[in-house]
Amino acid sequence: MAEQHIAAELIAAENEQLFAAHKSDYEALGAQLARRNIDIDAITKKVAQFFVAVPSWGVGTGGTRFARFPGTGEPRGIFDKLDDCGVIQQLTRATPTVSLHIPWDKADPKQLLSHANALGLGFDAMNSNTFSDAPDQPHSYKFGSLSHANAATRAQAIEHNIECIEIGTALGSKALTVWVGDGSNFPGQSNFAKSFERYLGSMAEIYKALPDDWRIFSEHKMYEPAFYSTVVQDWGTNLLIAQTLGPKAFCLVDLGHHAPNTNIEMIVSRLIQFKKLGGFHFNDSKYGDDDLDAGSIEPYRLFLVFNELVDAEDRGITDFHPAHMIDQSHNVTDPIESLISSANEIRRAFAQALLVDRAALSAFQEDNDALMASDTLKRAYRTDVEPILAEARRRSTGAIDPIAAYRKSGYRQLISRKRPASVAGSGGII
Repeated sequence: MAEQHIAAELIAAENEQLFAAHKSDYEALGAQLARRNIDIDAITKKVAQFFVAVPSWGVGTGGTRFARFPGTGEPRGIFDKLDDCGVIQQLTRATPTVSLHIPWDKADPKQLLSHANALGLGFDAMNSNTFSDAPDQPHSYKFGSLSHANAATRAQAIEHNIECIEIGTALGSKALTVWVGDGSNFPGQSNFAKSFERYLGSMAEIYKALPDDWRIFSEHKMYEPAFYSTVVQDWGTNLLIAQTLGPKAFCLVDLGHHAPNTNIEMIVSRLIQFKKLGGFHFNDSKYGDDDLDAGSIEPYRLFLVFNELVDAEDRGITDFHPAHMIDQSHNVTDPIESLISSANEIRRAFAQALLVDRAALSAFQEDNDALMASDTLKRAYRTDVEPILAEARRRSTGAIDPIAAYRKSGYRQLISRKRPASVAGSGGII
């Protein structure tokens, strides 16, 4: 049995208090869905089997480019991070894997495995870091990494990514996510073609080191830290990378890495169509790469993304298994609560997408009935699926109301007494 930092008895007691009202809400929703020829239990089972990975760095307090204001009980290292991730999984039953970031989370793989296994956790995709300098590394990434003009710097970045693969292999991971901050701040600073050529050459070397059952995800970002140009700036460039590297290469879509008003769901559709959608980093955005909680700004867009995913499965797209991970920066909230909330919102979008009447939608599309096609999506989106989400958690021994149970447990206060306070005043998002 997995080690639990929140007493199972507390969760059971909280669920018992809420069960009568929850049961009534679930039955009422079930009756409503039955009139639409939808089996609520079938939807609940699918939702209970949908999981999203938690980022190790997400359980710490983030910050802006100007300052960071740490919260209480901040994790001191990867083992504290795993403890916090275990709490999220215990309450939501939606986040059984953790995505590590190297070198931030570097530790003895045997100890990592042992600690994670005790908490009932596994490991998702590995994340390399060549966008900041690690202590004692010979070459700086100030002017780039995989696309750097200096061959020795590129070799160092390649070696780091291969090391991430080796660590991940020991942990049971099956994927490597590569995001680089390479780019330029001034016109003329870099040669666009040469930079991209060097990047592709470096990625090809990393690709060669992939085990047969691994995938590599390239991640695009239109700006920051480079503001004039970035080497991997949009989904088209990302697609070129994946197609150039080979069948184990895929595109990762971060919902915040797009210009405002970009039709992200159509990008998802295109990548699915050409069999190069690797997965997602879920968050939300108001202006740019804000890394806000998933569903906090544009929940309808999150639903539309899942509509494309469910549509792809409904059409029987082969070898379709995108990776799902949260990627957020929590500046003014308890990170554990934000990650609980985001896991819930991601499942909500999935559940709503499962309710779409696909036969009716297809007929309206073929008939060019724009209003009814749109209304078919909205009918699913407007459905309050909270009873389904709560029942999926309850059936898996999670909490009907996970944030209420978390607060009742006093976990944050407990770890605040065990973990030294972090020093405030540093800049940067991590």
